[in-house]
Amino acid sequence: MSMMGKPRCGLPLAQVLVVHLLLTLASSSELTFELPDNAKQCFYEDIVIGTKCTLEFQVVTGGHYDVDCRLEDPDGTVLYKEMKKQYDSFTFTAAKNGTFKFCFSNEFSTFTHKTVYFDFQVGEDPPLFPNENRVTALTQMESACVSIHEALKSVIDYQTHFRLREAQGRSRAEDLNTRVAFWSIGEAIILLVVSISQVVLLRSFFSDRKTTTTRVGS
Repeated sequence: MSMMGKPRCGLPLAQVLVVHLLLTLASSSELTFELPDNAKQCFYEDIVIGTKCTLEFQVVTGGHYDVDCRLEDPDGTVLYKEMKKQYDSFTFTAAKNGTFKFCFSNEFSTFTHKTVYFDFQVGEDPPLFPNENRVTALTQMESACVSIHEALKSVIDYQTHFRLREAQGRSRAEDLNTRVAFWSIGEAIILLVVSISQVVLLRSFFSDRKTTTTRVGS
């Protein structure tokens, strides 16, 4: 898969080259990246006509866990567009040859960074056996291998989703822990201020009473 992200959010060129290299060598077109606030990140893929493709994405951390997503064909026609979406999946068949573009935008956020995961699948998986599509039936061993292969693919998908859910849950727990810590500090400061105020108020009562008694005796 030859997919390359052209940074519109000021990412260093070295980081883009590393991402491009990883995507080129990897067998899966999956990527998790950080999308800064007021930023937009686009990726490009050359697709042959008639190829079935699937784009799946999910916001892992940041803000309200939402992002804008847009998919365009080589002519600039919008095939898919969603605003402030947390996760979604879109499947399409390329109607023409050329470079397709899909972008993730966080331009509506002023100070919150997002961590976005996406999986862009192009084409069908190659057959496990070269003659898998033959007219004759598969042997028992071949059928077992195909079943195990499909089961392992499902396991990989489940593991990916569970890792994303774990990362999202950890982010929410850390955010909640930060809020509780600040709330506890605020309560401690309020309690200290109230205690000092009560002491000062009580001392003022006794001071006024002593002054009044002295005046009456004289």
